[in-house]
Amino acid sequence: MVFSSTLFLFYFLPGFLALYFLAPNRFKNTVALVASIAFYAWGGLNFLALFVASVVVNFFLIRLMDRAEGWQKRIYLTMSIIINVAMLFYFKYANFFLENFSAVKTSLGGSELTWEKVVLPIGISFFTFEKLTYTIDVYRGVNKPLRSFWDFMLYIMLFPKMIAGPIVRFHEIAGQLTDRRAFDTVDHKLAGLFRFVIGLSKKVLIANVLGQEADRIFGLNLDEVSAPMAWLGALAYTFQIYFDFSGYSDMAIGLGRIMGFQFPENFNNPYISRSITEFWQRWHITLGRWMRDYLYIPLGGNRVKPSRLYINLWTVFILSGFWHGAAWNFIAWGAFHGLFLVLDRLFLLRISKRLGVLSIVPTFLVTVIGWVLFRAETLAGALAYMKRMFSGGLEELPYFSNEFWITLALAILFAFMAALPRVERWEVGMLFGEKLSLPRAASLTLVTAALLILSAGAILGNSFNPFIYFRF
Repeated sequence: MVFSSTLFLFYFLPGFLALYFLAPNRFKNTVALVASIAFYAWGGLNFLALFVASVVVNFFLIRLMDRAEGWQKRIYLTMSIIINVAMLFYFKYANFFLENFSAVKTSLGGSELTWEKVVLPIGISFFTFEKLTYTIDVYRGVNKPLRSFWDFMLYIMLFPKMIAGPIVRFHEIAGQLTDRRAFDTVDHKLAGLFRFVIGLSKKVLIANVLGQEADRIFGLNLDEVSAPMAWLGALAYTFQIYFDFSGYSDMAIGLGRIMGFQFPENFNNPYISRSITEFWQRWHITLGRWMRDYLYIPLGGNRVKPSRLYINLWTVFILSGFWHGAAWNFIAWGAFHGLFLVLDRLFLLRISKRLGVLSIVPTFLVTVIGWVLFRAETLAGALAYMKRMFSGGLEELPYFSNEFWITLALAILFAFMAALPRVERWEVGMLFGEKLSLPRAASLTLVTAALLILSAGAILGNSFNPFIYFRF
């Protein structure tokens, strides 16, 4: 079940919100937890028992860790980390390593391996990161462990962030799991609804339209694809993935806000970045912060000599690519971005500073090329597609619908207009302001209603919903 489906929008969400707002405060967590279990069970019933068992084990291990001292404390920490990482490794990466081992064995004259394919549970990457952050935050003394198992289960399973984030670290909402009265206001609910509808519109009105053409172009035989068409396919996917993924994050943040949760921001106009370093401060922010705090800094961060620092950067981003998907093209995508982060440290940041706002252009082009690695089915396919982008002349493009061209123009406008300072300040005020004046509340209501009508019409008239890059 995804947020842009008719099942979620017209049945699940209205029913949940009615029960949630009618329930007394002491039962709101119960309603949210039951709804989250039902949401997960709809798409992953076969794994529900295993998932709940892992939550139970983690809860009691961390309780024991909190009471322990010295080496015993570290043993419980290690046990929790191993259990969570082992589950992620088995379900997400077993097929990858077996396939590659089988390919090597066959190339050396051996027989091909046969095994029953491991099915990937939905959301396991996000679940794992959030269980790890709970464990590490408690170990570091950032927060005390939750006293209630059900509150802990709600933290892990809360349905708005279940499938595609943002990655919410335990200390960011620890207090909200037990008391959300400070955010239980009409202002917060209206702002949350507006944010949800903005995300839904990004997904339905922009990402889906661009995704159809991106899929078509990437699915063609490369002999049929000219250089301009290859670039157009890469651009369509570049904006599709941004409006799709940021739209989902907006919907999650909006739903959380309606419920009284304050989830962290996950995107901040990444395509106006002036370097790849800045891009990763604006793209999938919660993942970048997680990697920094729980991987990069423990490896030594910026406190090591330059050669070790570059190795650390590359290691973190190769792992980031591997986290996105168990395939060589994802690893290459992570290494590609890691390379430019190293080059930024060496000299590119100085060049970007001299170029000023013009540095947005080369940064964006690097990002587009990187998305080809991310979108292609294989590494060989990605390399062949990039070769096509840089070969051939300016052949005439085939026919594309007016809907596609208008949507692409709107995507470009919305992705880059935040480069204007006044627009960025207005955007921040509209989306994140705490108090709503009457004129602002009225304008939000009108915009929300208009976008909701447009989105509902698009959903009812078109069932396209790929989520092709969510290989979690």
